[in-house]
Formats: sequence, structure tokens, C-alpha cells
Amino acid sequence: MGKIAIFLLHTHLLLGVGSSLVIQSMPWRVPCPHQCVCQIKPWYSPQSVYREAPTVDCNDLLLIQLPTSLPQETQTLRLQSNLISSVDQSELQGLVNLTELDLSHNSFTSTRNLRITGLPALLSLHMEENQLRHLPEAAFFGLPSLQELYLNHNRLRSISPGVFKGLDKLLRLHLNSNRLVVIDRRWFHALPQLEVLMIGGNPVDTVQDLNFKPLSCLRSLVLAGMGLREISERALEGLQNLESISFYDNHLIKVPKEALQKLPGLKFLDLNKNPIQLVQRGDFQNMLHLKELGLNNMEELISIEHSAMENLPELTKLEITNNPRLSYIHPQAFQKLLSMESLMLNSNALSALHSQTVRSLPSLQEISLHTNPIRCDCLIRWVGADNDKPVRFIEPQSTFCSEPPELKARRVKEVSFREMADSCLPLIAPSTFPSYIEVKHGDNIALHCRALAEPEPSIYWVIPQGVRLTPSSSYGRYQVLTEGTLEILGVTAEEAGFYTCVAQNLVGADTRSLTLHVEGGDLVHTNTQKTEDSFEVQDVKERYALLTWQANRNIPTAHLSWVANVSLEDHHRHSTRILAGTRRFNLTRLQPGTHYKVCLHMGPNDTSCVHLRTKEVSMPDPLPDLTPAVLLAVSALLLLFAARACNGGHKRKIFFLPQKWTDLYIWQGPQTYDLKCSEWDEHFGPLFPEI
Repeated sequence: MGKIAIFLLHTHLLLGVGSSLVIQSMPWRVPCPHQCVCQIKPWYSPQSVYREAPTVDCNDLLLIQLPTSLPQETQTLRLQSNLISSVDQSELQGLVNLTELDLSHNSFTSTRNLRITGLPALLSLHMEENQLRHLPEAAFFGLPSLQELYLNHNRLRSISPGVFKGLDKLLRLHLNSNRLVVIDRRWFHALPQLEVLMIGGNPVDTVQDLNFKPLSCLRSLVLAGMGLREISERALEGLQNLESISFYDNHLIKVPKEALQKLPGLKFLDLNKNPIQLVQRGDFQNMLHLKELGLNNMEELISIEHSAMENLPELTKLEITNNPRLSYIHPQAFQKLLSMESLMLNSNALSALHSQTVRSLPSLQEISLHTNPIRCDCLIRWVGADNDKPVRFIEPQSTFCSEPPELKARRVKEVSFREMADSCLPLIAPSTFPSYIEVKHGDNIALHCRALAEPEPSIYWVIPQGVRLTPSSSYGRYQVLTEGTLEILGVTAEEAGFYTCVAQNLVGADTRSLTLHVEGGDLVHTNTQKTEDSFEVQDVKERYALLTWQANRNIPTAHLSWVANVSLEDHHRHSTRILAGTRRFNLTRLQPGTHYKVCLHMGPNDTSCVHLRTKEVSMPDPLPDLTPAVLLAVSALLLLFAARACNGGHKRKIFFLPQKWTDLYIWQGPQTYDLKCSEWDEHFGPLFPEI
């Protein structure tokens, strides 16, 4: 909850509370109630006015009722952590100067037991940590001067629409950590001057449109820990003077940018601890007065995209820390952040921060990159360059190189410009996506792939069908977005299989692969064929086979070769090179129902081979009325005609019927197939030896 504490500090600063002056308590020489302590203590009003307040402290005395003989000059009465369940006006009679009453952590179950009308000077009432379950109409009527009301940490499930009637001077309202499931805008009609509203910690999953519109003077709003899944475009409408807002620890999967645009005066924004995966283009745009932004402790965050933050002229501090999967910040993620002074990026999964990113922040003074797997290559050369205005590293002694091997464990600031290469291979962070994903039939899925390199890499995907998809291209249910995300809409069993993302530039390439399983689909991992050196067939379908092997055996000249039906002729043999570091390969464009021999070549004397057979194509029978004998006869007749045509030396088209009657070499279902006479002799000649 450290971020909430920081957020509350912002709130106090906004309201003018904060002084380094320490003032000691002084004796108050009056007859004091038994066991209580009477002193003159410093006190700040809700409007930050300092006073020396005569205080009676009766905390932690296990009282069941108010003490008698309270001094009439009492301004602050503290009764925290007792067993009091009711207070009557007569018990406070004569305390005309009472400005603060603390009844927190007692045994109140209803505000009807709080009969304290007629306290014209009361500014602050503390009722937190009681057992209140319901607030009736006009529950606090008769306290016309009240400016602070603390009802947090009760058991409130319901609040009447007119509960705050008569509190038109209230400045701060704390309703956090109760059991409310809805927020009713009617509560706020009686609070025209409210400046601070804390309502987090209630199980409210949706903020309705115009929920806070009556609060035109609100300056600070805390919606932390509520389980919010989305914020509608008009949810924050009417908060023209709001300066700080916290969405800490909710379930937001995207930045509520449309709602935030309705807050023209926003200065402090806390989005920490939300399952947002991508901070996308325009998520933080044209927020002209934003000064501080927090994107910390986000377990799902993987990328800050191009122009994610643009035209934030007053932003001075940006915190993006403790995000275990954040591995990519686009070189042009920050645009027109002219006042940015402090950039906190520690404790992420960043391998680099591009020099373009740093150059786009002309006022940057300090940066934290410690506890990241930094690659000390071309992308981080800006650290060792002779800059006119060097950036100060926070905790430089804890900022180490993780790659390349010759620089590993060196402090980044100690590596010179000349020790870093001027170009570098793409690197797709392992944290970008897992090696295995299971989804439900019909779900939509987005697979994110990002890489940094110099020169800038291009990204493409290879899908189970063997098709190569580049950004802005689509194929069936697939679409690759400009940034490198592969989207699959309405997943079926046909989309199950092996996916590979490839990032390449002129220097080389990097790949990351995953297996997609569709719940209820037919992706299985059975019939795995292994060899002693771990070259194996992991999965086989009609037109592809997934092969795996040990990555540490790779060499630059490694390649795969495969041949159908173990043909010895070179023109039947196929081969492809393998990228260094690859552990899997999706062998595509295979023929169904066919035997293959596949070999992995690691060197002149290092070859491993496996045998596999692709699955048959399952085709419905379009001729159910024909008996197998009739089909056999018709098929034989067609083949006989073809054989006679070949005897004359002509090329013929063979039509295959939709039911297989023998183990023919080629079987594609109901279609025509061009066959040369030489191929006829090889494959079908033995069936008609008399021709």
C-alpha cells in the first residue's frame, strides 16, 4: 500500500498541509477526567489552519461511555479504541468549542446511537473502524460546520440517497474499505464543496456514467482496490477541478483514456497494480497539466508503444517500475515531454533503452535502470557517449550488464562507448509471451511480439499452416498489427498448433515460439518419437510436423532436410537452414497420409534423423449410395483409361473418387490431378502389369 501513502501525500500537498515545523505538546492545567490526559497540542484544521488545541486524550481505556467532567474549553476529544456504542448530546453539553471528535475503533452499529446535534463548532468527526452497516437519511443533520467525515473501515452495505443532507460545508469524505457495491450520485448532491473523496476498497466493479458530476469542486479522488474492470467514457464527467486520481490495485486491462480526457486539470495519476498489457498509442495524450504518472507493479505489462505518451508539457516525473514482464519501450514512445526530469525504470525486464527515447526528453536529469537485464551493446551506447548534458543514474552501483558475455557483471556506467558494438542483433524478450497457451474455443487472442535492435528490426509471424504473415497483413482469422501483435479472432481447433515470431535486421534474426492449444480441440502431444540425442517429433498433423531438439547443439551451418517415402533422388529432397538458437521448427506444406524421413544436420559427422507419417485428410463420403464394390470398379476403370492414354505417350488428368480404396501414393479427395506418364509408370504401373 506504499503507493497509496504517496498518493495521500500528494493530496495533502495539494490542500496545503505539510510543515517541517515540529511543535511539542504543552501541559494543560485543568481538572482532567480519570485516566485521560489533558494537553495543549498542535492541530491543523481541514483547511490547513494551525491551532494550539486544548486536547483530552482518552484513547485505549476500554470505556463503555464518555467520561464525565470534560473541561468546557476542550477543542479535541479523542476516544479512539474503546467500547463505546452510543453518545448522547447531554454527554457533550457545554463543549461549545469542540472542533474534533474521534470515536474511531469503537462499537457503534448505527448512527441513530450518535445523537450529537448542536455542536456548531465541530469540524472533524471520526467514525472509522466501527460496525456501521447502514446510513439512513440525514444521518449527520445538525452538524452544519462539519468539514471532515471519516466512515472508512466499517461494514456499510447501503447508504440512503439523502444521507449527507445538511453537510454543505463538508470538504473531505472517507468511505473507503466498506462493503458498498454501487456508487450513487445522489449521495453527492448535498456536498457542493467536497474536495477529497476516498471511496476505494469497496467491491464496486463499475463506475457509472456521471457518477461524480455533482462534485464540481472535487480535487482528489481515490478509487483504489475496488475491482474496477473498466471506466466508461463519461464516468468522470463533471470533475473539472480534479487534480489527482488513483486507480491503484484494480482490474483495468487498458488505460481509460477517454475518461481521463474529461479531467482537464489532472496533475497526479496513479494506475499502479492493474493488469494492463500494453500502453498504446495515444493512451496519455494532451493532458496539459499532468505532472506525475505511476505505472508500477503491473504483472501483465509488456510494452510501451509508439507515441504512448504525447504532448504532456508539464510532466516532470514518470514511474514505470517493478513490472516483471515489461521488456520493450518503443524508441519513440515519448513525444513532446518537454519538462520530464525524472524517469524511473528500475526492476523491469528491459534489455535496453533506445537512445532515441533518451534524446526525446530534453529536460531529463535522472534515470533509474537498475535490476534490469541490460544488454551493453549498440542500444545503450548513449550511456558511454560524451554528452553535453549527461543524465545522472540512480543507483549506478546496482546497474549491471547482463550481455554480451565479455561485459557481463560490468557496471553499465563503467563500460566505454568504444566497447559497445555499433549494430546489434534483434532480441525478443522471453517474457513477451509464454511457450504454451491454452484458450477456449471461440475466444479472441492477441500474441504480442516486440524486439529492439540496431538497425531497427522487422517482425513477422509463421503460423501452423506454414504461412508467413507480416504487419498489416491478414489471413483467415489472423491479422498482424503494425507493432507486431498477431491477433486471432474466434479461435477454433484449426488454429491450434505452433507459432513462431521472427525479428530480423541486416545483422541477424531472433525467434520466439509458442504452442497454442484450443480447449476441446485436437492438438495433442502423443506419439512423440525420440532419438537418443533428443531430436524428436513433437506433433504431427495432415500438412505439418513440429520438430524439437536441444538448443545448445546449434551451430551456424545447422539445417534440416526431409524427403517423402525415403526417396533417394536428390530432386525429391528438401532442405532449409535453421537460425542459431532455434529449438523448434514447424515443417509445413507436407502431403497428408505420407511417410517422411527428416534429418537434423549439425555438421559433417553429426546428423540425427526421425521417421514420421502425416495424418490422413478426413473427408465426408459424398456418394453414400455407392457400394465399395462399385467405387472400386469405377476407380479401376478410370485408372485403366489413364493407363491406356499413357501407353500412347500423352499426359492425362486423373480424377480420384472421394473414398480411398487402396494405398495410393497421392490421395487428395475428390479432385483432378495432372500426372505425367513417367509418374504413372512409377506409382500406378504395378496395378496394371498387363498394360
